[in-house]
Amino acid sequence: MLFDQQGNFKIQQLFTYPSDNYQNLKQEALKCHRCQLRKGANGVVMGEGSTDSKIMLIGEGPGANEDRLGRPFVGRAGKLMDKIFEAVNLKREDLYITNVIKCRPPGNRVPHQNEFKACVSILRAEIELIQPKVIVTLGSTATKYLLDPEESITKVRGKWFQRGDIYFLPTFHPAYLLRNEKKKKYSWYDFKLIKKAADRIKELSSSGKI
Repeated sequence: MLFDQQGNFKIQQLFTYPSDNYQNLKQEALKCHRCQLRKGANGVVMGEGSTDSKIMLIGEGPGANEDRLGRPFVGRAGKLMDKIFEAVNLKREDLYITNVIKCRPPGNRVPHQNEFKACVSILRAEIELIQPKVIVTLGSTATKYLLDPEESITKVRGKWFQRGDIYFLPTFHPAYLLRNEKKKKYSWYDFKLIKKAADRIKELSSSGKI
């Protein structure tokens, strides 16, 4: 679990990355070979979007298309997520989208704890750089690793959790929705909440309150 109840980072990190400049962070992160996943992957897949955004979406890890293209959420799941964005009038480029781990696991399996620990310093630097007000955890893996290892995504999706100054909203991963189409209506509800949060953040930003 990355965050405690007060919003502090819980995991002791052995490595640190630049958290004041995105290009420096990306340049250093792309060199990472700290776990075995890098050997079987084409490369490190960093997040993308607006580093000025106060909303981050965090998924599990790159799939085959993401590994091939070096971009997050560009496969079938990513295309579905783009449709959800469009349906609620959100723009992908106005958000920041990344994954818990940055290299594709073999066969798209769930990343192991040691792989998460090896990669978490990059994610931590992304969070420190962006300083989000809202983090959306996409799916079970991101929810367990960031919030609570004992939680079930089916029980906590659509519910707000506060950790310090950050609000978390777990929702289903779009890859799960491809396999369970009846669950799409719940994600529609969740993303409407995200849209409301984005509008509120924009309003507060315009008034100089954040």
